[in-house]
Amino acid sequence: MRTEYGKLNKMEMGIWECCELLNDVIDESDPDLDEPQIEHLLQTAEAIRKDYPNEDWMHLTGLIHDLGKVLLHPGFGELPQWAVVGDTFPVGCAFDKSIVHHKYFEENPDYHNSDYNTKYGVYSEGCGLNNVMMSWGHDDYMYLVAKGNNTTLPPAALFIIRYHSFY
Repeated sequence: MRTEYGKLNKMEMGIWECCELLNDVIDESDPDLDEPQIEHLLQTAEAIRKDYPNEDWMHLTGLIHDLGKVLLHPGFGELPQWAVVGDTFPVGCAFDKSIVHHKYFEENPDYHNSDYNTKYGVYSEGCGLNNVMMSWGHDDYMYLVAKGNNTTLPPAALFIIRYHSFY
């Protein structure tokens, strides 16, 4: 998925056009939201603006943080919700029991692979979050879009975009 979508060749559009594509998207994984994603984006940006009025980059980050959900749109492959939204988590190590729907990981062959099912798995302690492979979803896609388009957002914004669904 990262290789395919990392090509950034599905569509070209501005931020507002992308927001409008989310008019009809309701994230089924979020029990607190039953409105279209465009409403969530605007509410998030406005809440951040109220709390941090002098941090323009944060307002923009709040607006675009979930734009990766365009992967649900036909023009981007119309991926199923389970492949785009929800919590993200590290792969290559034991699945934490706090991950939503943890019980379904027992069906994943990696769950039983001794190389992957320890606390650190393929990683070394203290290796840094940027060296950990996270599950694929809208967060990583939006991060790739921002990086691939030479964003001028600060590193903190890219961190927020990439890890906002990681608990």
